[in-house]
Amino acid sequence: MRYDNILETIGRTPVVRLNRVKDTFATDLFVKLESFNPAGSVKDRPALRMIEDAEERGLLKPGDTIIEPTSGNTGIGLAMVAAVKGYKAVFVMAANMSEERKTILKAFGSKLILSPAEKGTVGAIEEARRLEKEKGYFFVGQHFNPANTESHQTTADEIWEDLGNSLEAVICTTGTGGSISGIGKYLKARNPKLSMIATEPADSP
Repeated sequence: MRYDNILETIGRTPVVRLNRVKDTFATDLFVKLESFNPAGSVKDRPALRMIEDAEERGLLKPGDTIIEPTSGNTGIGLAMVAAVKGYKAVFVMAANMSEERKTILKAFGSKLILSPAEKGTVGAIEEARRLEKEKGYFFVGQHFNPANTESHQTTADEIWEDLGNSLEAVICTTGTGGSISGIGKYLKARNPKLSMIATEPADSP
C-alpha cells in the first residue's frame, strides 16, 4: 500500500490472539499492537490529532514552535509529527528519565531541556509553561487537551471492527487517562455493559 507521508501510517494496528493463555484464563485474550505505529506507541494517535486540532483552530501556524513536558512516548510521537510537518519542537523532561527516550527525541531534531529530577513531572510542566509564556511557544498540553481523548475514536473503531460483540472487557494502562477514556467512551456507546479496566505499575509515582 502506498502512502504520501509517514503520518498516514498511524493507526490500523493489528490485533493478535494470545493462544497460550486461553487454558489459564478460560477466555480469549487479544492484544492490540500499538507498537506498530511509526514512532512505536499508542501515543502517535493523540500526537497527530492534537497537532491537527491546533492547526484547524488556528492555534498553530507555519513557523511556530511546539513545547511539551514529556516522560517519553507522547514526546516522541509529537517529535515525529513536528518533524514531518516542519515545526520546531522543544520538550522538557525530568533529568532522570530514560536515556533512550532522550536520544530518540534528539534524533527527530527536537530540542530537549532537562528539568530537576527531584521535581518529576510537575517540574517539567512548570518549566514548559514558563517557556510557553517567555518564548511564545505553542503548549500542546496532553494532560488536559480534549483532542488526546478524541484521538482514540479510531482506536475504538478498530477494536470494534476486529472483535465486535464478542468483546467483554478492555484493559488499558492509565498514563494521562487519554487512551482509556477515549476508547471507553466510544466502545461503551456501542456496548454499555463493556468493562474498562485501568492498570498501572505498582511503583508508578
